[in-house]
Amino acid sequence: MGDEAPGGTLRLRGREFGPGSHAVMAVVNRTPDSFYDRGATYAFGAALEAADAAVAHGADIVDVGGVKAGHGPDVTVAEEIDRTAGFVAKLRSRHPGLVISVDTWRSEVGRVCVEAGADVINDTWAGADPGLARVAAETGAGLVCSHTGGLAPRTDPHRVHYGDVVADVAATVTRLARRAVELGVRPDRVLVDPTHDFGKNTYHSLELTRRLGELVAAGWPVLVAVSNKDFIGETLDVPVEERGPGTLAALAVSAWQGARVFRVHDTAAARAALDAVAGLRAGPGRGRRL
Repeated sequence: MGDEAPGGTLRLRGREFGPGSHAVMAVVNRTPDSFYDRGATYAFGAALEAADAAVAHGADIVDVGGVKAGHGPDVTVAEEIDRTAGFVAKLRSRHPGLVISVDTWRSEVGRVCVEAGADVINDTWAGADPGLARVAAETGAGLVCSHTGGLAPRTDPHRVHYGDVVADVAATVTRLARRAVELGVRPDRVLVDPTHDFGKNTYHSLELTRRLGELVAAGWPVLVAVSNKDFIGETLDVPVEERGPGTLAALAVSAWQGARVFRVHDTAAARAALDAVAGLRAGPGRGRRL
């Protein structure tokens, strides 16, 4: 049943994540200017240690990125490939059963990284390169379909407005998911991401968090990437290094509403929080890691 309808089981590298399960996606940024770790995992060895630790703490997926999402120095395609492909290959040999994702909006990078061993292309810029979905189809990779309100990669929102941000997100990611399937991406390898803070202000990201169940009801498995983001900092009036509790709260709210994959910086804390949500939902004596 590999081509089952949206909303069913997500299948990646022999792993199955059905409705109600919680998959932790650990972030490993091979960038010198990440907003969160300020380049702590830019060096190859440091990135490998971080990935190993994430797996040890319960990560189901490791997401490898080679370009900072926000403003910063230009990174060429060749440089992005240099930062990611070799690392993906090493990670694949080191953890054969691990699901590996590459965070890129460029089709050239996606293709090389899948050939190196990546299972998923995490397109956080909403199909800015329409060839990326074709790469996923041609290589058999999974694909994350996102929403940015039409912004170009690495740009920040400015006076952005939506009549209904949740409706806009649902329409966009559903359209991109259907296009991916039409191109040949397997339905059970497609996820959607509301993409908090991308093309959105704090109000929009909070509205998406509160009403995430509406996006879940649209059918496709939902990925949330809220870890330490600005909407949490602005809401709680805390700097990046103090957003851990807010992140866990947002993860729990999202999990309770049916999100399935959770992109995080602190794998151990996220795993514990998500397992707690699963236990609370299951009831006394029936809690278990899903």
